[in-house]
Amino acid sequence: MILIVAGVSGSGKTTVGAMLAGRLGWRFADADEFHPAANIEKMRAGTPLTDDDRWPWLRAIGAWMDEQIARDESAVITCSALKRSYRDMLLRGRPQARMVFLAADRQVLARRLAARHGHFFPQQLLGTQFEDLEPPRPGEHVVTIVPAGDPGDTVASIIAVLFGGEDGPVAGEKGPVEDAAAGTSTPPSASEAAGGDHEAEA
Repeated sequence: MILIVAGVSGSGKTTVGAMLAGRLGWRFADADEFHPAANIEKMRAGTPLTDDDRWPWLRAIGAWMDEQIARDESAVITCSALKRSYRDMLLRGRPQARMVFLAADRQVLARRLAARHGHFFPQQLLGTQFEDLEPPRPGEHVVTIVPAGDPGDTVASIIAVLFGGEDGPVAGEKGPVEDAAAGTSTPPSASEAAGGDHEAEA
């Protein structure tokens, strides 16, 4: 399985994604690493990215996902995935990929960004992210999670939704959702089996 942890900047993607990968024993990658230098400079200067800026970045993320799939290795990667077209691009044609969208409160995000130092994404760009945001809707096969105050609790919620338990699969072994992608098992919840969204709150 390739698990994409999505959400606007400040939603805790990197912290939750890295913790989740560590819990599962999977490889982890942060989408920020795939931005070309020009994108980083634009954001550092407070200039919002456009679709033209984001498509090469999304293609680079997709290529990394394909590399892991080709090696038959599970992994966790972060990505803001603000628009449905972005999410569709990452998920289409990749049955091994699943996406968890962290739907955090805007005021909470503003406080987090204000307290974050040394990152290229300035607080003033948060508003532009919400302007671009198209929240996941039914039929997208995206799991929506309301993040808890403790990232560990958010990770436990994700594992419970995707794998049916707080421990998840043993590192290196396939879990029920991964087997489901291969057509050998059924997903752990009725809503997932129906292909709809599942919203959880830790």
